[in-house]
Amino acid sequence: MDILSRNQSTFGVVINQIQTLFVSSLRIWTIPIVLMLSIASGFTTYYGMSHFIIPWIALVITIAIQSIIVICSLELASIHWRANRFRYFSVLLSLIISLTASISFSYFKFYEVSERETIQNNRLIEVRQQIEDYINSIVSLKTEIFEQKRAELEQASQEVSAAYFGTHPEISVNYKNQVGQGPFWKRFNELYQNKREENKRLEETFILLNEGIRTVQSNLNYLGLLQSTAMEKRYQSVQTSLQAVQLNFHQVAFQVGHEIPQAPVLMTYGEYTQAVKPSFTLWEGLSIFALVCAAMVDFFTVLLSYRLEFKAPAPLSEQEEDLVFQCIREFNEFRINENDELEMIIEKSPIEKARRYSDWSRMFAVGFLLSRGFLRKIDRRTVEFAPNLYPLIADRLGAKLKGLVDDNVSPAPVDE
Repeated sequence: MDILSRNQSTFGVVINQIQTLFVSSLRIWTIPIVLMLSIASGFTTYYGMSHFIIPWIALVITIAIQSIIVICSLELASIHWRANRFRYFSVLLSLIISLTASISFSYFKFYEVSERETIQNNRLIEVRQQIEDYINSIVSLKTEIFEQKRAELEQASQEVSAAYFGTHPEISVNYKNQVGQGPFWKRFNELYQNKREENKRLEETFILLNEGIRTVQSNLNYLGLLQSTAMEKRYQSVQTSLQAVQLNFHQVAFQVGHEIPQAPVLMTYGEYTQAVKPSFTLWEGLSIFALVCAAMVDFFTVLLSYRLEFKAPAPLSEQEEDLVFQCIREFNEFRINENDELEMIIEKSPIEKARRYSDWSRMFAVGFLLSRGFLRKIDRRTVEFAPNLYPLIADRLGAKLKGLVDDNVSPAPVDE
């Protein structure tokens, strides 16, 4: 039975050591995670800020912002607002201002990353719309010109027929109703033939114009499917083919004396592929996804820094541990608070006040542990244990209990 109990005790100790090692490893691993998150948030903050102020000043401000976020998060973990309201709210206000600045400037980088394809598609749609509007106006005017020329040709054909049969209104009375190909008919026939040749040339020009329009549309359709150098060549092809269409149609419209539509002014290839430049106008078309991503990085930084609760710069020496243990034993009022932490009253009790008890030594211990992060102040009369104080007290209590057990065990009698 004793062997079984010892084995269970040894097994429990091993499990406790493994759990302690695991928890400690997580706490240690939290530190590089917080640093990496701060670097990531700092990069996006610097990227956005560097577009508004000098880069080296933006770098200094970014380092300050990220430092304030981590420091204030750690401080909030050890401050109770009832203990020092001014300090608590000043730290909280500093954290809020730093987070606002960090998220605001980080938003521009995440907006560029998340909205890059959308912006590129919008530019493509803008170019398509400009070209399609211009082509539609050309097609409409082309139909109007073609109908006008066809009507003129039809009118010329009727005049030739009227001149042949002598019914043309301009024919003299002597040649009225005389059928035949006289001089009057020849003049109108010549005009008719000229009209036919002109319409034929116009139809050929319109055929070339239609081929140019199809080329523009074909280049435009492939524009959104290409990348880098191929896309640049295709964009230049769109501009070149569009200029050819403009030239052909303007010549036709000028010859017939028709109104020339306003040609679109396309953006240059550099403007077409230009990256997003951070500006406050980006907040007008607010991207919720970009804002959430920017806030998420800083949120995790604050959360892990807050949960880290890492303040003590170094462990206590053996003499300091003995001093702290002896001084804390002099306090009498302890309880478990709402944070599931051991809480103790640091003020003198009424009896101690009546006896004029000097609590300098134990108050020194409280101040010492508060400055080292082993205690956290709740209000002016109560403090609570930090997680890193429990192992120290447990070690001292275990040693004390073991000493008491050893003193109570008497040696076995020896038979003479």
